[in-house]
Amino acid sequence: MELKEKLRQTVRNIPDFPKPGIQFKDITPVLESPVLCRGLIMEFFKLFDGVKIDAVAGIESRGFLFGLPLALELNVPFILMRKKGKLPAETVTYAYNLEYGVAEIEMHKGAVRSGMNVLIHDDLLATGGTACAAAELIKMEGGKVAGFAFLIELSQLAGRLRLVDYDKPIVSLLEY
Repeated sequence: MELKEKLRQTVRNIPDFPKPGIQFKDITPVLESPVLCRGLIMEFFKLFDGVKIDAVAGIESRGFLFGLPLALELNVPFILMRKKGKLPAETVTYAYNLEYGVAEIEMHKGAVRSGMNVLIHDDLLATGGTACAAAELIKMEGGKVAGFAFLIELSQLAGRLRLVDYDKPIVSLLEY
């Protein structure tokens, strides 16, 4: 069976979580399968073959789950992007709007060096706000976005449209 179909069968739908009307896509069953985890890392690796990648940036917290193994497979550094106040050393911060307010993400200052090509990874692409904020953090430090890698994309929320201006590959293994 094809990897994407296995993933689709394994991702669990949780209705009305975290609030009524939301259909939460739960990836925790995927984490229980070393075969699926290895498979999706290799799929990302293949899909970005030929793209110059100097580092992978994972967005807190589920972006860490597959971002680090992907960075290891690519033999490049892994960069943490976290909510404001979670990193111990000097940081750079980017504030962005949410439907319900403002959020901020940050990374360690110096994690991205001028000219670095950074692949941004997260588990989910919804509205695209967090992924755009991550891209802007990379640009603030003189880096370049190499592409975007997501396990799941909620296409009805049109997050992809916010990322097309970066003119880089946008890869989602599953689309709902």
